[in-house]
Amino acid sequence: MSQSHYLFTSESVSEGHPDKVCDLISDSVVDAFLKEDPASRVALETLCTTNLIVLSGEVRGPSSITRQRLEDIARNAVRGVGYEQNGFHWQKAEVQVHVHSQSADIAQGVDAAAGKDEGAGDQGMMFGYACTETEALMPAPIFYAHAILRRLADDRRSGKISGLLPDSKSQVTLLYENGRPVRATSVVVSHQHADALDQDQVREIVRPYVLDVLPKGWMCPEADFYVNPTGRFVIGGPDGDCGLTGRKIIVDTYGGAAPHGGGAFSGKDPTKVDRSAAYAARYVAKNVVAAGLADKCTIQVAYAIGVSKPLSVYVETHGTGKVDNGRLTTVLQDMVDLSPRGIRERLKLNRPIYARTAAYGHFGRTPEADGGFSWERTDLVDDLKAAFGAK
Repeated sequence: MSQSHYLFTSESVSEGHPDKVCDLISDSVVDAFLKEDPASRVALETLCTTNLIVLSGEVRGPSSITRQRLEDIARNAVRGVGYEQNGFHWQKAEVQVHVHSQSADIAQGVDAAAGKDEGAGDQGMMFGYACTETEALMPAPIFYAHAILRRLADDRRSGKISGLLPDSKSQVTLLYENGRPVRATSVVVSHQHADALDQDQVREIVRPYVLDVLPKGWMCPEADFYVNPTGRFVIGGPDGDCGLTGRKIIVDTYGGAAPHGGGAFSGKDPTKVDRSAAYAARYVAKNVVAAGLADKCTIQVAYAIGVSKPLSVYVETHGTGKVDNGRLTTVLQDMVDLSPRGIRERLKLNRPIYARTAAYGHFGRTPEADGGFSWERTDLVDDLKAAFGAK
């Protein structure tokens, strides 16, 4: 029997966190390739440390994306985040580019050919999840943890608040009663700041953002509201801690409330099912919950490299389902082509829409006019309701 009263915690990190700087650079490179050739292939990793940015990986795409352009993309990404510090500066950092052509062995397995559909870019299993805890159909702890940092970052970049620097982390612990979140028991925000600010000043800058994000009456006790608990956070970003692409996979997804297959998203073009199939699984799970067929839904899909058909599709509604899970699994596969090509075409993923996903989560976002976050649409709801005679 599932536990009905418990505490659950999720964390988020801002766009200025060293790992997220790397995710942003890698996804900005993906966007540059897809903008010039939607059929480009990119698998790019970034490392950032004190005034050093290293790009490495494999690509196949237009020759116009030169080493100099890759360096410029990296610098512009760092500039957009706001890094102009002695230890990490968008203009002064050394940029090394170690990027080469995609493996021919991988290409022949993934490319479509006579009598062969496009295959998955790698093996693995991917998960999608949705629940009714928030309007975005996301788990509440990660949803609020993201929102706190995103609002702080927006106002920092606009100049509405001063004294805060790009690197920050949040952590939200919620009390669940009868399986539903009812209030926060602790909130942690660590935010890089100018040397002139002390801990109490940073705390009072951060406080209204936490109060604004959490539902009314949900704020934790004062003794459990931690802001910069070490007392000082001036040295931050890649100068304070080395960053790598793909090291915040739980932050990127559901904050630990759902399983994760282990594959990162950033730096990968949509033939890589680590990314595209995770998006498709969220899309399907969200539509199941939005259609009222379950209050919680987890989807797992699995693939073999070079093979187009999923090896397995698993649907779990955690005892909240209103319809038979077996039939739901069949209906979903009939409704949505979960082959790599089918996913890319349905969600229109071969577009430069990925840099915006690099921070504050890939899920729970608003679908955008140019196709960004297309996996957050709920356009299957009517068909799902009709399939099960639901109102």
